[in-house]
Amino acid sequence: MSSTITKIKTENIAINVSVKKRMIYLELTDGRIIGFPADRFKLLKRATDEQLNEVKLELNGAALRWENLDEDITVNGIVEGRFQLPL
Repeated sequence: MSSTITKIKTENIAINVSVKKRMIYLELTDGRIIGFPADRFKLLKRATDEQLNEVKLELNGAALRWENLDEDITVNGIVEGRFQLPL
């Protein structure tokens, strides 16, 4: 008897985003709250606190957008730990 394992990729969706002390926090639809340091991304590392606070949810909660920085980050990328810079 053989068994098959099917990997189902689910999309993580944020319902809220906030910034506190250069940490960006996402609240996901499943209740998790995930935080990451802004300094893990090149453009965000150079951003002022005011610029970081201008983050908006886009694509029905699938992405973060900083219009004035021209920066987009996917929620799935954050959840999966895909960062540009090391700790």
